[in-house]
Amino acid sequence: MTYAITQTCCNDATCVAVCPVNCIHPTPEERAFGSTEMLHIDPRACIDCGACADACPVDAIFPVDSLSAGQREYADINAAYYEGAEPLVAEVDGPNFHAWGEPVFERSLPSDFGPLRVAVVGTGPAGMYAAQDLLLHTAAEVTLIDRLPVAGGLVRYGVAPDHPATKKVGDTFSRFHSHPRVRMHLGIEVGRDVTAEELSAHHDAVIYAVGASTDRRLGVPGEELPGCLSATAFVAWYNAHPEAVAQGVDLSAERVVVVGNGNVALDVARILVADPEALAATDIAAHALDALRASRVREVVVLGRRGPEDAAYTRSELLALKHVPGVELVVDDHDPRTAAAIDAAGAGDRAGVLKGLARVPTAAESPAGGERRIVLRFHSEVVEIRGEGDAVGSVRVTDGGGDGDGGTADLGAGLLLRAIGYRGLPVPGLPFDETSGTVPHEGGRVAGVPGSYVVGWIKRGPSGGIGANRTCAAETVGALLADAVAGELPAPAGDAKAFRRLARQRNRRIVDARGLAAIDRAERDRGRRDGRPRVKLATVEELVATARAGRLLRLTR
Repeated sequence: MTYAITQTCCNDATCVAVCPVNCIHPTPEERAFGSTEMLHIDPRACIDCGACADACPVDAIFPVDSLSAGQREYADINAAYYEGAEPLVAEVDGPNFHAWGEPVFERSLPSDFGPLRVAVVGTGPAGMYAAQDLLLHTAAEVTLIDRLPVAGGLVRYGVAPDHPATKKVGDTFSRFHSHPRVRMHLGIEVGRDVTAEELSAHHDAVIYAVGASTDRRLGVPGEELPGCLSATAFVAWYNAHPEAVAQGVDLSAERVVVVGNGNVALDVARILVADPEALAATDIAAHALDALRASRVREVVVLGRRGPEDAAYTRSELLALKHVPGVELVVDDHDPRTAAAIDAAGAGDRAGVLKGLARVPTAAESPAGGERRIVLRFHSEVVEIRGEGDAVGSVRVTDGGGDGDGGTADLGAGLLLRAIGYRGLPVPGLPFDETSGTVPHEGGRVAGVPGSYVVGWIKRGPSGGIGANRTCAAETVGALLADAVAGELPAPAGDAKAFRRLARQRNRRIVDARGLAAIDRAERDRGRRDGRPRVKLATVEELVATARAGRLLRLTR
């Protein structure tokens, strides 16, 4: 028996480090790492020890003989990755079937290297991987800062609620929230409560992990109509983000158009037509669950500007979409290039996953009643969003013609979600590249601002999943430590106590680690009453009040 890596692989390579026979690839040292959608276990070399499954932070690794019906194809996917690869190294002295590279020690700290005081702005995966690196490998004291009064970032507010295994990476990060060398200040915004200069004045270095919190625009007529939303806002709405409008999404129409075909587009399409009772067992926002139970949506049309061979979603997410209970997945056949690409695709190609799916035309109006379905429409762009009263009534899109000049068609729809990419926002006090939506840097060092560093999407743009932040953080932390050894970090004027005093003077509603623990307990308690993993507090006021109440309760015991 061998193990296989499945859909929820986060690519952070924790499994690679614990494999005793080096049978999980690509490794972070290999050129293909970061360009493959997932890691793969070589079934010829796996010794069935289970170390990788124990280490996986997102429960993506299972014995092949225990895979569910929807996961069985991953055994073939893992094996196919090694087809045509170099022969197993049989002559090595030992039990390993893959050759090991020479040991590499990328960092070298002097024996008298003292503790640093580092602020990490942002508690999502990028920031927490950086904090983890510092805490595990140095004696650094870390100040965790977030503009929201709760930690988690993308894990809490970006991962779809029906992907609970992916959310488990948050458990890995949460163990550092109460670390003895961590001080947590949640609810502080750089540029509003404290400046970047003040932050630097109280720390040896500052790492910004603020992500990419806004979205890109379509730039077509009608985009300002009510009912035309960003997928960013929709994801925030169903994940109970405190800045999302609780009753702000109208699901009274039978068809929704989603523009874009990345993983976020598939997420929102799946949530729109999923069985609400299945979602009731997740941590989806209570207001979103109520709205989905009353929803009339039966069809979601996912528009892709390019063909199926160039789609931005990962193959694993598309495979999962084929197994959503009660939802039919079909391909729109308006353009002959779509069918040609699918027919010519190999088994390991993205387009090859679409073989065997029904190919149907998308009518002007959604089918009345019937089963729920998701329609993948390629080679199609939005030309105009047309209103009906004061809301979206239809979407005009390019239609047909292998030469790309086949005219337009109108699709009746009451809601349009644009999922065409995230974009970073400027951080007051730091340089900003308007074209890329990132902070200019060299290996993580902020250009022209000594002692300041970036990690995650604000560093490299909105690309790569959760696990990609691990190697990204390692590069940034490595640069920070190299600068510290070289004596290039500016000396701070204030200490940790002075910063804590400054922060509380500027914002009286700061949530610390004890307050965060109180929020977690309250949400889990609410979830137990409803048979759910947790019921999230959905407003800043609820979060702050719960944090304060929890702290007072502990103090009075």
